[in-house]
Amino acid sequence: MRNAWRAWQELSGLLLPVACAGCGRPRTELCTACGAALHGAPARLVRPSPRPPGLPAVYASAPYENAVRAVLLAHKERGALGLAGALGRALAGCVRAGAGRPGDAGPLLLVPVPSARSSTAARGHDPVRRIAAAAARDLRRAGLPAQVLPLLRQRRAVADQSGLGARQRRANLAGALELTAGGGRLLRHELHRHGPLRPGRVILVDDLLTTGSTLAEAARAVGEAGGVGRESSVHGVCRAAVVAASPTAFEINRN
Repeated sequence: MRNAWRAWQELSGLLLPVACAGCGRPRTELCTACGAALHGAPARLVRPSPRPPGLPAVYASAPYENAVRAVLLAHKERGALGLAGALGRALAGCVRAGAGRPGDAGPLLLVPVPSARSSTAARGHDPVRRIAAAAARDLRRAGLPAQVLPLLRQRRAVADQSGLGARQRRANLAGALELTAGGGRLLRHELHRHGPLRPGRVILVDDLLTTGSTLAEAARAVGEAGGVGRESSVHGVCRAAVVAASPTAFEINRN
């Protein structure tokens, strides 16, 4: 049933009249102006305030407002799957920014933050994983080896994050993620088979940064369960990339 719904979403996007997801301009899924708002500027290092413990360096493409917010919501909540390519391109730029020196040995390992099973079922797709796959394709076309490793899953149910403050979100997410069965072994294999660990090999990816609690929890799960050590993971090989971040996260790093 889920595959049939996904196929219908993709087919309807081709057959039915479309409008720009960012501004509503007719006959285009993403107009030039809204595309420029999404990935027209270089990726930047962003930081929420307060910064949650364990949050790795995070790179974002654009502030989460106006057209960028509308495009992300259209893809995530309204099934505008054709936007995954543009969102993936924006995410790829953030991955490159956090990946360290180009040309280092070994692929970039993109680890998407998982959605709850109920959310994935309701939407008919996993938006972050879809964007991550598009980003990996964009990186490979540019000559950078990259692969998506869906290593994380939710260990327990969490409350709806909307309306929660930074401290409440940290408490809500503490211990909520874990590696999938065999995920730690696969991660260690990928990290070590290409030589010494280097900064930026593992890139946690998500669509949005607000308080940073989700990415901090993902970094904890990867670092501790992946057997590479929390300090090594967070401050060494592990970085994070998101399509958009709260405007305040950009403001903090303006100077």
